Parts: sequence; structure tokens; C-alpha cells
Amino acid sequence: MTDLPETMTAWQVVDPGPLADHPLRRAELPVPTPGPGEVLVEVEATAVCRTDLHVAEGDLPPHRSPVVPGHQIVGRVVARGADAATFALGDRVGVPWLRHTDTTCAYCRRGMENLCPESRYTGWDADGGYAQYAAAPEAYVYPLPADRDPRDLAPLLCAGIVGYRALLRADLPPGGSLGIYGFGASAHLIAQIAIAQGATVHVMTRSLAAQRLALELGAATAGGAADRPPGKLDAAILFAPVGTLVPVALAALDRGGTLSVAGIHLTDIPPLNYERHLFEERTLRSVTANTRADGRAYLAAALAHPPSVHRQEYALADADRALADLAGDRVDGVAVLVP
Repeated sequence: MTDLPETMTAWQVVDPGPLADHPLRRAELPVPTPGPGEVLVEVEATAVCRTDLHVAEGDLPPHRSPVVPGHQIVGRVVARGADAATFALGDRVGVPWLRHTDTTCAYCRRGMENLCPESRYTGWDADGGYAQYAAAPEAYVYPLPADRDPRDLAPLLCAGIVGYRALLRADLPPGGSLGIYGFGASAHLIAQIAIAQGATVHVMTRSLAAQRLALELGAATAGGAADRPPGKLDAAILFAPVGTLVPVALAALDRGGTLSVAGIHLTDIPPLNYERHLFEERTLRSVTANTRADGRAYLAAALAHPPSVHRQEYALADADRALADLAGDRVDGVAVLVP
């Protein structure tokens, strides 16, 4: 690491709380030293996730304090720790949300490592990508092509991967109708996959700009967050972290339909009526992170058929503004930080 700087610019969540209290603070930190099995990545782009907002505001209880948020990181390997041999210096890689599992528990053994009780996460348990450099275990890092724009790749690493798992959990039948509630970073990527697979997609979101984007990307209809779609839905995904939309979406499902809740945080769900919301074998499912197999499958599909990524770019120096714009519904698509 002799050719690397000693310090770097980063943002830390020090005291989680409302954005008005400035929980995200700029700092000069030592450049990380990669540990055994880790790589050090010089960050080219980091996409902003709503989970970063939940970490900053304390909706997710702090696992580390202070912590550098950000878990959709694209960059080049510039140093390797002991025993790290998968990637060469200069390789482009993606650092995602999931960064550790024990590999031995019952969940890991049956291919459900996303439920591992010892799982750890970038930007929550360890410093992430709101910085010029980030270290990560190479076993949880994805190889990425050198000839793609890193600003387009970054949103794939959580918005894409976790959204993909949410789509799988929704059990959408071939050629079926899919309702999408909320239309931010993840939803606009996953809508494109569903449409390409032959689904009819109906989008419900409060943002007029997001409604317009949904129609541009091929949605059949786009309306308000609590609006009824034109017909019954075979499946639905709730991307908005709004628990009051759960009964709305369940009531819109056809018999045998499934609602998949994609977020790590959700406000309280109001009481459900069994006959109106769950009877006739309607299913309500949560989504917890993702497995590495999910990540490999989604990235293979997205790199073979690149989605249209609608992004708003911010300098790393403006990370606090990017997070505030996300909170205020002023981001169409996805916000991306560029050092």
C-alpha cells in the first residue's frame, strides 16, 4: 500500500437521527488496510440506497458507530490482504450489502445464507462506500466488466440484486400481471426484468415523475400509491417502506396471488381482514437481503441485457444532499455518488 494515500475523504453516521440533525458527517479517515481474505477497492461509484437512509436516521439500530454507509460499490482492486487471491490488482469489482455469513449454520447449509444469524453487512456492520476507498471480503465481492460505466453498474449491487430476490419471492406466473408499489431505484430495474419476461406491469407510486418514468420503461399503467390497478394482480412487490400499503396491495391480488415486501424496514402494518386480504390462498412474504447465488444470477442477466439505469449523479462531497433528496422523493431512479 506504499503508493496509496494515508487518508481519504469519507462520510460517517455518528449519531443516527433525523436528517435535519445532520447524522451524516464528513471526515478524513485513514485508508483501510485489507485484512486476511480482503481486497481494498478504490471507489469509482457508489449508489445510494434507502437502507443508507434507514441507517442514518436510526430506523435500523446501529451495529457500528460511527460507520461509513454505502453498500453498492464499484471500484478497482488496489491492494490485497493475506490469502486474497481471487482478484488481481486493477480488476473491477462490486462490493454489495452482504459481506459475511458463517457458512456452517442450518440456513447456510441449505442455501439460505441470507438468513444466517451471523450475517454481516457493508455500511452497517463495517464501513462502506461513502468514501474514496473501501475494504471487503473477496468471497462476497462480485467481478464486474472493465468496459461498463461504473455509474450504471453500482445500482445493480443492491437495488438490482435484492429487487431480483423480491421478484422471485413474488411467484409471478409466466405472462402474469405484476403490481409494483413504490418506484425508486430497485423498482425501476426490476420492472424492466418483469416486462422483458412477458409480464404486464402496473405501477402505483405517489411521485408523478416516477409514474412518468414507469410508463416510459413499458409499464401498462401508472397511478397513485393507493390506487386500484385496472384488474386483479397475479403478484405484487412492495418497494415503498410504507406498512399501510400492505392491505392495499393484498386486496388487489387475485386468488392465489403473492405480495412480496422488498424492504429491510417497514412502518407498522395496520390490521388485516382475513377474508378481504388473505383468504383464497393469498400470500404475504418478506424478503431478507439476498444470497450470493441471487447476486450471480441477477448480475449475469443484467450484464447480458443491460437495463436502462435512470440516475442522478452527486459528487462524494454532496453525499448528505443526495441522502436528503432521496428522503424528499427528489430522486428519479437512483442517486449515484462519484468520488
